Amino acid sequence: MNQLSRILLLTLPFIVPAPVVAQEAEDRSSLTVGIGVASIPTYEGSDDSRMIFGPQLRGTVKEHAFFTRGPMLFFDAIPNRDDSGIDFQLGPVVGVRLDRTSIKQINDRAIEALGKRDTAIEVGGYVGIGKTGIITSAYDNLSARVAVTKDVAGAHESYIVTPAIEYFTPLSIRSFAGIGVSADYVGKKFGRYYSDIDAAGSLASGLPVYARGGADAGFRRVNANLTGGYSLSGDIRRGWVIAGMVGYSRMLGRYADSPVVAIAGSKDQFIGAIGVGYTF
Repeated sequence: MNQLSRILLLTLPFIVPAPVVAQEAEDRSSLTVGIGVASIPTYEGSDDSRMIFGPQLRGTVKEHAFFTRGPMLFFDAIPNRDDSGIDFQLGPVVGVRLDRTSIKQINDRAIEALGKRDTAIEVGGYVGIGKTGIITSAYDNLSARVAVTKDVAGAHESYIVTPAIEYFTPLSIRSFAGIGVSADYVGKKFGRYYSDIDAAGSLASGLPVYARGGADAGFRRVNANLTGGYSLSGDIRRGWVIAGMVGYSRMLGRYADSPVVAIAGSKDQFIGAIGVGYTF
C-alpha cells in the first residue's frame, strides 16, 4: 500500500456509520469494505489541498466493534450485548500521523524548507458510551467518547486527548445521515514539534521565529463533519452503498498563530470525500 492509500485509510469516514451497524444486532457480525477519494489539506494548517484515494473497512466480530475515526483505529473490548440500546465502550486505540512526512506533497516552499517530520505512531485507549433509538427512530445513534494517545515512535513524543460526539440516523431503508464534532487537546511537545520555528528554520524558510506553540498544553483545533449515504442495493444494511462526507476544522490559539498556519497556511481547513462500499 502506498503512502496516499495509507493516509486515506486513516482519514476517510466509514462508508457505513454506527446506526447502520446497530441495525445488525441480530446478526452480531458484519463487515464493510470500501474505497474512496478525498480532498484534504496538504498538511494540517495548509491553505492548499490535494486528492488522495485508498481503501476503508469497519465491522463487528463476536459483538466487538472495530472502527476508524480521523487518524485513529478503535477496538471496543466490551461486547455489545445490551438489548436496551446502551453501548458502553472501552478499548485500545492506535493511529499513524503522517503530517509533513513527505515534502513533495506539501506544495509550499516555506514549509518544505522547514524540513519533513517523522511518522508518529500514536497508541492509547478510549472510553465512551452510545445509545441507539434516542431521537428519530429505533435505529438512530448518539455516542460520546474520549480517546487518549501518545506518540511511541519518537516523533512529537507527546500526547493527544480527543473528545468527540457523533449522531447518526437512517433516513429510510436506503439512506442515512450523520453529524460529528470533536477537538484535539495536545501536549507541549506536540506544539513544539509542529508549530514552533527555530532560528535555523526561520533562516531557511523566511518565516519568523516562533516559540509559543510548545509553551503549554492546549486545544489545537476543533472539527465538524456531515456524512450521508445511499444504498445502491435497496438496503443500507447489505450490499452496495455510496457515501460522502464534508468536514471543517478550525485551528485554535497559539497553534493557529504559528507562521506555519497564519502566514503559510490558513486557520480554516476543509475536507471532502466520496466513496463506495459493500457490506456483507
